[in-house]
Amino acid sequence: MSNTTTIAGRQFRSYFNGAAAYIVISIVMLALGILFWKTFFLYGKSSVREMFRWLSLILVFATPAVSMGLLAEEKRTGTIELLITMPVKDSEVILGKYFGVLGLYLVTLLLTIPYPLSVSSLGHLDWGTVFSGYIGLFLWGAAMLATGLMASSFTENQLVAFFVGLAINFTLWLIGPMLQLLPTEFASIFQWLSFDFHFERMQRGVIAVRDVIYFLSITAIGLAVAFRSLESRRWS
Repeated sequence: MSNTTTIAGRQFRSYFNGAAAYIVISIVMLALGILFWKTFFLYGKSSVREMFRWLSLILVFATPAVSMGLLAEEKRTGTIELLITMPVKDSEVILGKYFGVLGLYLVTLLLTIPYPLSVSSLGHLDWGTVFSGYIGLFLWGAAMLATGLMASSFTENQLVAFFVGLAINFTLWLIGPMLQLLPTEFASIFQWLSFDFHFERMQRGVIAVRDVIYFLSITAIGLAVAFRSLESRRWS
């Protein structure tokens, strides 16, 4: 566990030692501020559901950006070879990298808290739905970061890793808006693959076990595939 913590700490600090964290967080906050406040006063009620909706879409693009170099950059520079020959388990490398980028994601979520605080100052805000919405965002983001780590494990090119991760996240997001275009029998099947479908209930204050299991399953699959990819490199 100490190896995992060490790797996670190093990964987390690396974001703030350079410009990556500041650039991504600034873009996320700027885009969210513009998109949310531009339409907020049109609805005439104190709600942050639109904030969650816009933020979830922004994160579809932001999470691959921060996860693309987790293993790809290590491969490109050759430091992955040094890492896997050290007395460190592959699972510790994967979990350490993952927890490091997850820490950055948590910082980003915390920085959005002033939005619901501002909304609450303008009228009554249901903090129950705010809490469940943040739980949903955390689970959704955790799943997207896992798929981003998986994509980063496939290649040493960060740009390729970014587009692979983006393609996976965008496809699982796009299924939601496309459901209304599908026949009912197909929509009922594909909705279970949709990020948006499982997140929508959480925005309304409903935390269902099946939705939590969905996001945790995507996360577990992404981490498991990344682990197998790194493990195969050790023996190649």
